[in-house]
Amino acid sequence: MSVPLLSENIQYLKGVGPKRAHALAAEGIRSAADLIAHYPRRYLDRTNVLRIADIREAVPAATVVGTVLRTRFHARRGRGSRFELTVTDGSGAFLTCVWFQRARAMANLFEEGQRVAFHGKITQFSGRWSMSHPEFDRIDDAGPKLDTGRIIGLYPGHASFDEVGLSSRLFRRILFTWFKEKGAGLVDPLPKAVVTEFHLMDGRRARRAVHFPKSREELDAAIRRLKFEELFFFQLMMGTIRNRVCRDAAPPLVPDGPLLARFTERLPFTLTPGQQSALHDIRVDTTGGARMNRLLQGDVGSGKTVVAVMVALMAVDAGYQVAFLAPTEILAEQHFRTLSAWLDPLGLSVGLLTGSTRRSVRRATLDGIAQGSISVAVGTHAVIQEGVAFSQLGLCIVDEQHRFGVMQRAALYGKGDRPHILLMSATPIPRSLALTVYGDLDVTVIRDRPPGRQDVETRLYWEKRRPELHDLMRREITAGRQIYMVYPLVEESEADELKHIRDAESGYRDVSEAFPDVQVELVHGQMKSADKEEAMQCFVRGEAAILVSTTVIEVGVDVPNASVMVIEHAERFGLSQLHQLRGRIGRGRHAATCVLMCDFKRSEASKTRLKAMVETNDGFRISEVDLRLRGAGDFFGTRQSGLPAFKLADVAEDTDLVGDTRVAARALLDVDPALSRPENRALRDYFHAFVAPDGLSMSRIG
Repeated sequence: MSVPLLSENIQYLKGVGPKRAHALAAEGIRSAADLIAHYPRRYLDRTNVLRIADIREAVPAATVVGTVLRTRFHARRGRGSRFELTVTDGSGAFLTCVWFQRARAMANLFEEGQRVAFHGKITQFSGRWSMSHPEFDRIDDAGPKLDTGRIIGLYPGHASFDEVGLSSRLFRRILFTWFKEKGAGLVDPLPKAVVTEFHLMDGRRARRAVHFPKSREELDAAIRRLKFEELFFFQLMMGTIRNRVCRDAAPPLVPDGPLLARFTERLPFTLTPGQQSALHDIRVDTTGGARMNRLLQGDVGSGKTVVAVMVALMAVDAGYQVAFLAPTEILAEQHFRTLSAWLDPLGLSVGLLTGSTRRSVRRATLDGIAQGSISVAVGTHAVIQEGVAFSQLGLCIVDEQHRFGVMQRAALYGKGDRPHILLMSATPIPRSLALTVYGDLDVTVIRDRPPGRQDVETRLYWEKRRPELHDLMRREITAGRQIYMVYPLVEESEADELKHIRDAESGYRDVSEAFPDVQVELVHGQMKSADKEEAMQCFVRGEAAILVSTTVIEVGVDVPNASVMVIEHAERFGLSQLHQLRGRIGRGRHAATCVLMCDFKRSEASKTRLKAMVETNDGFRISEVDLRLRGAGDFFGTRQSGLPAFKLADVAEDTDLVGDTRVAARALLDVDPALSRPENRALRDYFHAFVAPDGLSMSRIG
């Protein structure tokens, strides 16, 4: 059986032992399964074995197998020592190998008559073919030739590995012995139907071939199979979570109640086709008796909040409460004001609960939530903490949900009587990433924007063009508009690499001096909440013409009169962040301009990011560039949002496999959600043993 075999402790494998087992365990390699999944970081092609007599020109890499004919150690003072040996392979020609570093140590490793394979660059010196500092492998005719005449793997190493002699060569020998003695007991965890449908290599063969490929074609097929497997198991896990959540019965909402009708009548605009489509999906989800678990995705300004309010009214019309979560206090307060303005005329009470809510207000708010007099509770993660009890919670809405960790998101599922879950994100997410990170969700995308929403002109300036920036700012202020100025740091840093970076506090002083006749406010995360709120409100009310801030205003701040966004040291921001900041302007009827101030000297990645910002306002195009530049693991902090550290698969590169594995996993779970059929037993055993986190049991699904 494969699972017990793969679960065996590696300490007792030939070549390991207690000390090496301890070093491996420190890097998470404890079982045979861990060892097999310790894949090479790269490969060397040593299939190019040359006879010395056939060498006609210098080559960058080749292998020569021969016998050590003679050795010579040259001891020299001042200029250093040299060790060289002569190799012959019976072809009538000779090759010289020479070492200038660690010469004496190398001299002790070779004897005349030894059979050795040398790997390296072949050059010509004084009319003779030679290799300098070649890699080498002793040839033992009685044992396997693991390092010569084949493609060999080089394994990731650590300092602790070096201390106990865990080299790539030793890894190859340990793995070869394991496959020779126990490899026949491996069972392919994937069902044969999946292997056949997607033209995959057999799992047992792939696990061996990734370490000991017979050809480049076999290696490519093995890697494709193992990438598929990584993605498939992740999709299986996400699909299992989705089945668990969506299988729950949930309170049906009212799609056409009186509150929603009154709100719709008051809207001064018509919903876009994208908004109407999103509402249709949500109505289907929330009126059939099953639990909704949906992500509503849309670019900045696509109108997600209006859709969320209408869904909230569907819940209140059905007699339920709504929890509305935001990742920051500023965004929570912004939502509280927006929702209060929309819902107060309907006679509904909206409560605000954040970490800085005063004790007396908090107590009254908690009582209102518990008694049901507060229909919509808005706040940060404080809303889902212990001690917050809802009278009848029917819907949870989470804005900018990617900023919440997996565990915080999971806490929503335990609140109330299985409430519907609506997650929202204004960070455009590439399709391949959405299919993995949000594999447990149904996804709706609003791609259009409300009428009147304008594209923002984006300009790239550096310090010499600051006078042009000030002219632009004066024109806009004179016309009655307002301006954001965003800085990467709160205050001046003492770190050498940050000393040249403008910070918000010094920027506030500089801007105040440059524009002495207008009110300038400062906002950053280290300020007291009351001071921060007062500064924000001065800007919202139009009293302040310029708001200097850090990225605390990245999301949620809605001031239609703001027409200019200045981002200092834009090269230090990620694309997603730049796009979010730009989305703070262009919300009114006035033309808007985003100015990216940056160092003249920029990295190639920075140039690519800034070029994308200048060329397009399309958040989805920007997100694809961002994903390619940063990789899936760093895209808006996806590690905390549920994306695992795949060993081989790359979500940014393996988009076809992402789609295939999602289809395969969902199709399998549709017909066998508990994986209880005989043909799926191996899959189920492997999934529980090596993939599923604690607490995720198939027996609770089927």
